Amino acid sequence: MPDLYSIETFALVGIGGAFGALARYAVIRVVPSQNFPVGTFIVNVIGSFILGAFTFSNSSSGILLMVGVGICGSFTTFSTFSLDTVRLIEENNLLYAAINSIGTLTASLFAILLAWVVFL
Repeated sequence: MPDLYSIETFALVGIGGAFGALARYAVIRVVPSQNFPVGTFIVNVIGSFILGAFTFSNSSSGILLMVGVGICGSFTTFSTFSLDTVRLIEENNLLYAAINSIGTLTASLFAILLAWVVFL
């Protein structure tokens, strides 16, 4: 495993993080989300599956740093998910807020479970 404070660790996480953030930005810009934050939902579920896939397939520590911490850490977004839910509540879209909250958590957990079944 690379040293926590090594240049290699920073490079792996930084490169992965840049890629993940750009990928999230692209998905959220491309996927229309007028009444429901579909883009945020998509990145969180896909990111959960990817994180599970690389974790359960026994990837090397360097790959896990780049993909798990870097890419998935910046591709998925708990803060935007939370903000989207609060905005739906502010707009009195309580049904969509509930669907977003319950749906994102359920689908993300299912994605991790699916990766566990496929890759373990």
